[in-house]
Amino acid sequence: MSTPTAVVDGPTVPRAPVVRRTPLPFDAVALDPGSFLGRWQSVNRDATIPHVLAQLESAGTVDNFRRLVGRSDAAHRGFNFVDSDVYKTLEALAWEAGRLPEDQPWEDRARELVDLLAAAQRDDGYLHTLYSGDEVFADLRWGHELYVLGHLVQAAVARTRTTGRTDLLDVARRFADLAVMRFGEGGQDGYCGHPEVETALVELYRLTGERSYLELARRQVDLRGSGVLGSGPFPPAYHQDHLPVRKVTEVAGHAVRQAYLAAGVADVVAETGDPELLAYLLRLWDSAQGTSTYVTGGTGSRHKDEAFGDPYELPPDRAYAETCAAIATFQWAWRMLLLTGESRFADEMERTLYNAIPASTSVDGTGFLYANPLQVRTGHDGASEFAPAERLPWFACACCPPNLARLVASLQSYVATRDADGVQLHLYADADVTVGSTVLRVRTEYPWDGRVVVDAGADGLAEDLALRIPAWVDAEAVRLVVDGTVTDVVVEQGYVRVAGPVRRVELELPMPVVAVAAHPRVDAVRGCVALRRGPVVYCVEQAGLPSGVVLEDLALVPGSPLSAASPVAGVDALVTVEAVAVHRPATGGPLYRAASAGGVGTPGPGTSAGRITLRAVPYHRWGSRGPGAMRVWLPVAERP
Repeated sequence: MSTPTAVVDGPTVPRAPVVRRTPLPFDAVALDPGSFLGRWQSVNRDATIPHVLAQLESAGTVDNFRRLVGRSDAAHRGFNFVDSDVYKTLEALAWEAGRLPEDQPWEDRARELVDLLAAAQRDDGYLHTLYSGDEVFADLRWGHELYVLGHLVQAAVARTRTTGRTDLLDVARRFADLAVMRFGEGGQDGYCGHPEVETALVELYRLTGERSYLELARRQVDLRGSGVLGSGPFPPAYHQDHLPVRKVTEVAGHAVRQAYLAAGVADVVAETGDPELLAYLLRLWDSAQGTSTYVTGGTGSRHKDEAFGDPYELPPDRAYAETCAAIATFQWAWRMLLLTGESRFADEMERTLYNAIPASTSVDGTGFLYANPLQVRTGHDGASEFAPAERLPWFACACCPPNLARLVASLQSYVATRDADGVQLHLYADADVTVGSTVLRVRTEYPWDGRVVVDAGADGLAEDLALRIPAWVDAEAVRLVVDGTVTDVVVEQGYVRVAGPVRRVELELPMPVVAVAAHPRVDAVRGCVALRRGPVVYCVEQAGLPSGVVLEDLALVPGSPLSAASPVAGVDALVTVEAVAVHRPATGGPLYRAASAGGVGTPGPGTSAGRITLRAVPYHRWGSRGPGAMRVWLPVAERP
């Protein structure tokens, strides 16, 4: 095996000059373990990854591979895409090896798994634990073989980049070469019913320089929508096969498939500069962000088909908002940021990273959500992946936990980039960022405090430094101090640029609590507001209410002051707001009644009202005090 190189690359390393931003090396950013993101990485390393490894064994996922080489007589267990859970976990182990190269507690386990994969692989390169005979590549709509290949490739790329070892890469390339031979130019017109292999093939090209991988990715994109997948039982949009990519105008179908396809297209654009595909990406982004994304950054409003709904169809209680969809959106946004340099993509990365994605994981890192509702009703005791009232240790479809593990293990990769002029900070975190011979010491309590200090040391940073000004900030209230001098804040394309050389920058982003209203066409939450402070969305839980007060009987007092509050056990920072508690009998009474004479929406006869102060908790920590009712969108009482 080869030895690691001096520069360790991260998950996305564009080769072409088309991109506006270039990622820093994987090991250029070190998150402080006491910060929000750094603590999350530590929990991921200490609890989530060991938990996932154990669950892969108990669920029989690893035994599926052992069965192929005669080391297990158990029947195949899990869905036909379950192999990908092993590959995602191997990717997480690889990023951990690159993050702390002097401490690789799972290297023996990783080698054991890689050796098992190599032994299970067919002579022609094919590797799948369920298919072996005539069914190989026979059902591209449902088979997931290329999807599984994609995750194998991503794990292999990560392992090679962080450890220098090519053992898993050898396995992945043999399977990828088979795919090129089977589906490349002159081969079968086919593509996977679950997009994901596209982005992986582009990254394999970036690592190896073998252009046939890029060409296969581009061919998969160009063929999609030609109808070769057939139909049933789900509509073609479910498989992203309803229209040719270049003709699609809005997001549709299975949310994870849609976002992964967009991420793959973005990678193809980064290497080819295809203007039509870039236009497709921008149209799709505007559709998703303009009409089909929850205030938490989650996507996918329909349980049926795990799909986007109609424009503005965003019911909070029926939100599917799959964890993997939020992760896929994050990956899509990252690639759009690299392509365009526009801050709106970093804004969306931030929103998902502090809301939709962390909500899926318990504080101890061993409980997970598959679906992420924005409201749980009183009395709901669902303990399933589809209608959760609390986080579960594992799922029948366990795609989310290992997907979380691989993302969190690589979080520092998304903090900063560079271009010809200098360095850009996109995600604010307590971290050391190495740029050449300069170490930028970023110190902040973000996302709980908007003060960010960047110290470049006595010699300073010779290049320009750009700092993102989030869209939720009132730019006129931002304060900037450069080397001790208060400086005018000039925001261009979402960033304030400080000309080098510079030694110390102090940025203060005001973080008032804000009541957010949805577009009027989001009728499911009309008359309601959500509470947000900085990038963090909040919710109210039954667990925080006085005895006898039911969450569904609360309405916010119009004009009530909003303020931050001190943390309590099990959650992070709180916000407070005044509400009206309307006491009604738990059962009985008509389901519908005439509006009272006092006006539409006023309390009905026989009710009484009293004022209480609500303490809202970060949405990403809902359920940490036990199962119970929760809601993000809070109704506003009508003025008397």
